[in-house]
Amino acid sequence: MVREFEGKHEWAIILGASSGLGLATAKKLARHGLNLCLVYRARRADMAEITQAFGQIVSTTGVQLLHFNSDVTREDKREEVLASLISEWGPDSKVKVLVHSIAKGNLKPMQAEDSPVLDNQDFHLTIENMAISLYDWTQHIFDKKMFAADARIISFTSEGNQKAWKNYAAVSAAKVVLEAITRNIALEFAPFGIRANCIQAGVTDTFSLRLIPGSEELKAFTLQRNPFKRLTTPEDVADVVYLLSKEEAKWINGAIIPVNGGEHLS
Repeated sequence: MVREFEGKHEWAIILGASSGLGLATAKKLARHGLNLCLVYRARRADMAEITQAFGQIVSTTGVQLLHFNSDVTREDKREEVLASLISEWGPDSKVKVLVHSIAKGNLKPMQAEDSPVLDNQDFHLTIENMAISLYDWTQHIFDKKMFAADARIISFTSEGNQKAWKNYAAVSAAKVVLEAITRNIALEFAPFGIRANCIQAGVTDTFSLRLIPGSEELKAFTLQRNPFKRLTTPEDVADVVYLLSKEEAKWINGAIIPVNGGEHLS
């Protein structure tokens, strides 16, 4: 296996790295020699499993790995993480890839007789976590001059950016905002060598998907409409993150890229 990132003093910061797309991306980039800073929010009961997964990445790839169980939306926590990285890395190390894989939002209906419904604060919390935090991290890293000369910013959206799903209104709104922020980062940070793209992942059987009411029906429907008759896997998405991080992908900027085996065609 080619380890093209090895020995370059470059790191990937992955937001939401404890499971699903974020963890699969961490494993993929580490196999190609990219050091990792993994930021996530997890319960104490889950930490043993998460720490074991991170330890396995280090033992099988030999990369450097730092991880932080921290609220990614808080400015003081963001400052703590970046200050720790600067202290640990040294002056020559830079952020090659920033991956935004945060899945923290409200899955409430707009109308229901027997359960709470979405309110204004639910929208604010979801959009803050799943969209605006991408810009906050981008700007903070940029201000500290921590980006590599050819940095890549990659975030994850879904087909809910255009289609209405019950209980998905707040997340759908956040995905639209995330895509708009990605396009503008691509435009305004391009003079500094930064590329930004968004992956529209197909229906993927992750913990986050299983939280959506009706997810079993959604998976069954997807198996029928997908040309390959299977769901997208976290590894499918991680493979494309890796491709977008390579030198050969430097002319891809400001794109929303479907990674779903053609699921969006029907």
